[in-house]
Amino acid sequence: MIEWLQALPEFIRYILTAIIGMTPVIEIRGAIPIGYWTFHLSYLESFIASFIGNIIPIYFIVKYIRPLFDFFGRWKVFRVIIDWATNKATKKIEESERLQNFVSLGLFLFVAIPVPTTGAWVGSLIANFLNLPVKKAMPPLVAGVFVAGIIVLFVTGGINTIIA
Repeated sequence: MIEWLQALPEFIRYILTAIIGMTPVIEIRGAIPIGYWTFHLSYLESFIASFIGNIIPIYFIVKYIRPLFDFFGRWKVFRVIIDWATNKATKKIEESERLQNFVSLGLFLFVAIPVPTTGAWVGSLIANFLNLPVKKAMPPLVAGVFVAGIIVLFVTGGINTIIA
């Protein structure tokens, strides 16, 4: 079954790895191992394709998710959820001047630790909830994806060493 995936042209395997890196929940955490084990890309190729795929949605989420919130906010059930999440996220930051100084660090750490429910998608949503401008949100989010990718790369290599 997997043989046909391995027979795909290398360029297509890069693209598929990047697309997997773009998907919410899976992101770079799943794209690197899939790129390496399924598509037989090198560690570096898997990392680069996954990284590029994972950072592409960041800009669009930070910049353009608000109109979607506004659209869905027309219905009470969505408005309640959107308002609750937005108020929860912004309240903590507004309460403490100290936290305002650490928003970038917090976003970076949130995205850099590759565990479920963290990552570029949720980090970008948080940045949007906090009304961070794209220029302020992008560096910690991209750096977080990079560090998460390095961690996943080492874990993938370690697992590969153990099972090989």
